[in-house]
Amino acid sequence: MREPENGQAVLKAIFWDNDGVLVDTEELFFDATRVVLAQAGYVLTSEQFVDVALRQGRSVFDLLGEAVSAPAIEDLRATRNALYAQRLAAGVPPLDGVEALLRDLHGHVTLAVVTSCNPEHFELIHRNSGLLRYFDFVLSNRDYERTKPDPSPYLAALARCGLAPDECIAIEDSERGLAAALAAGLRCVVAPRGLTRGGTFAGAYRVVDEVREIAVVLAPLLAET
Repeated sequence: MREPENGQAVLKAIFWDNDGVLVDTEELFFDATRVVLAQAGYVLTSEQFVDVALRQGRSVFDLLGEAVSAPAIEDLRATRNALYAQRLAAGVPPLDGVEALLRDLHGHVTLAVVTSCNPEHFELIHRNSGLLRYFDFVLSNRDYERTKPDPSPYLAALARCGLAPDECIAIEDSERGLAAALAAGLRCVVAPRGLTRGGTFAGAYRVVDEVREIAVVLAPLLAET
C-alpha cells in the first residue's frame, strides 16, 4: 500500500455539500427568495444574497428587520419554500462530472452528503438524480443544531463516521461551507461556481474551477493497493 503524500493520514471519508457541489440549485433558491421578498416590497440583490446567505449563513429574511412581523416573515418563508419546491420538482440535473467521480470513489472511502438543505427539498432534488446510491449517509439541516458556518454539521458527520478530522475532507462551494469545515478541523476543497465564484477562500486545501478537478486533488490523499 502506498501512503499518501507528505505523511498525511489516509483519506477515509469525503463529505460533500449538496447545493452548488452536486447540483446547481443556488440560483433557483436565490430567485425564489428574490420573488417572495419583492412581494414584501424588498428588492434583494445577488450581492446581498451572497453576503448574507452564502458568506454569513444567515437568513435573508433578516434584512426585513422589524418592519415585518415574525409571523409575516414565517409566512413569506413558507411561500418561498413552496415556490422553490415547485421549481425543484421540474428536475435538477447533477453537475457535469459529479456522477463519474462518485462512481470512481464509491466503495473505496465513505461518502456522505452534509448539507444545509431541508429534507423535503433534498428529496425533490435527488428524486431522479441517481446520485444517492453512491452515498453511505446524508445529514440535512434537521440532523444537527446549528447550520453552516457553524461546525455542527461536520462535527455530526465525524461522529457518525467515528473518524478523526485528518482522515476526512470536505467538498464545498461557498465561504460559509469552508468556514464550517475549517472550524471542524477538516481540510476543504472549494469548487466555487455561479454566485459563489467571487468568494474569498483563505484556508482552503485547494480551490478548483470545476468539480471534475477534485479527482486530481484527492488522488495523492488516497492509499492505493
